[in-house]
Amino acid sequence: MNEDIRTAPEGEQEEEVQDVHELKRIRMEKLAALKAEGHDPFEITSYDVNAKSAQIKADYEALEARLKEESADDEALKAALEANRINVRIAGRLMSRRDMGKANFINVLDSEGNIQVYVRTNDVGADLFKSFKTWDLGDIVGVEGYAFRTRTGEITIHAVSIVLLSKSLLPLPEKWHGLKDQDMRYRQRYVDLIVNREVAQTFRKRSAIIAGIRRFLDKRGFIEVETPMLVSNAGGAAARPFETHYNALNEDVKLRISLELYLKRLIVGGLERVYEIGRVFRNEGVDARHNPEFTLMELYQAYTDYNGMMELTESLFKYLAGEVCGSLTVPYGDHEIDLSKPFERLTMIDAVKKYSGVDFAQVADTAAAKALAKEHHIEFEERHEKGDILNLFFETYVEEHLIQPTFIMDHPIEISPLTKKKPGAPGHVERFELFINGWEMCNAYSELNDPIDQRERFMAQEELLKKGDEEANRIDEDFLRALEIGMPPTGGIGYGIDRLVMLLTNSPAIRDVLLFPTMKSEN
Repeated sequence: MNEDIRTAPEGEQEEEVQDVHELKRIRMEKLAALKAEGHDPFEITSYDVNAKSAQIKADYEALEARLKEESADDEALKAALEANRINVRIAGRLMSRRDMGKANFINVLDSEGNIQVYVRTNDVGADLFKSFKTWDLGDIVGVEGYAFRTRTGEITIHAVSIVLLSKSLLPLPEKWHGLKDQDMRYRQRYVDLIVNREVAQTFRKRSAIIAGIRRFLDKRGFIEVETPMLVSNAGGAAARPFETHYNALNEDVKLRISLELYLKRLIVGGLERVYEIGRVFRNEGVDARHNPEFTLMELYQAYTDYNGMMELTESLFKYLAGEVCGSLTVPYGDHEIDLSKPFERLTMIDAVKKYSGVDFAQVADTAAAKALAKEHHIEFEERHEKGDILNLFFETYVEEHLIQPTFIMDHPIEISPLTKKKPGAPGHVERFELFINGWEMCNAYSELNDPIDQRERFMAQEELLKKGDEEANRIDEDFLRALEIGMPPTGGIGYGIDRLVMLLTNSPAIRDVLLFPTMKSEN
């Protein structure tokens, strides 16, 4: 599909709608005629497929290469190919047709790609060939035949039989080289996948990335678990939850915004290495990197800290790039992301000093931090403290520069309510975020396991709620009870799977890696 997708002028849109209605009417008439003849394609329940387009081509080329070595001349090769036919049965969508009278060349699209099919009246019979000539682009067909190479050099299936498996009643888009606009691509992803094969490849790669994550973690002794999506207390992250009502219990509940608090309960229970890949829901806006419903992976490992999480993360990213992309150098936009080198490590204070010139190690208190923010035209809220201001400086001056993999470490305690304090660094915690291409790729802690400290942090969060911070955490008494039972020293981390897929597929927006992104209703 053409990447420059434009919306047609209004008059042209109306003409297209009229064309679609007329084409649908014609196709409905063809379907009625097929049914009248006793050939209703929707009554067919299955078709025995034994080959895919890409494999047919690969098998034929291998056969041809082997027989060439054994054949004395072209005639001998031709005879050998006839004697060693590759017989196949394929199914797919009819995408194009060249009508040559008593023979047609068609193009069939299956899950692996396109392959040409040669259909001749002498092979399939006059009655079937006559019906076949009325089939439309977009129809789904089954073909039985054998592979050969045409005079123009294209590997093709010579059909001995062909069947209509499903009738397409709406035409595929073609007038503007694909779907009319970007919005329609996301709404009609089923059509986008058909007409833009690069889209299908992106989602195959997404599946390979997730499978690779599971392999990597399984080898390290992690077990995959599932935790509740409907919760009474949506904690573990700074985000507004979606709210709903559970009729059977007559209780208001929320959709989870994080996986953290339940996974930590499992660490308490003695499952020392756990992870979950699942949907979470945050009641926020939509942009190039955010979707209200997205895929998060969190993992927790007992008896390690954020240094262990850094080692795991760096190893995981290198592993995935090698497995899925075949290289530790990954192109993204105008950049080449180099994952082969050790990832840079900077404290948040050092990063802010490097890119803004402001050294927060020398900032005495919140009042001094707010004065600096005003001086640098950084907006803040009255409730913000020194650590919040440091984070605002980081977002303003630093993030856009972090193109190559960089661990930003030792965040202020004000923005890290679930994180263990860093010894010898008052006001800071053992936390890191990995940045690549200016994006936060993951967030990790040495997990807070002191129930007394955790209660105090929750109470501070409750005060922020009272001051209007709708993203602050609430006290979770059951989680505190779990900590009082006792949680070992633990490292934990959360990864945005969608951003990871964006990076490894060179996709410009999160909607390009979500099969069905959140969209405003058409009505």
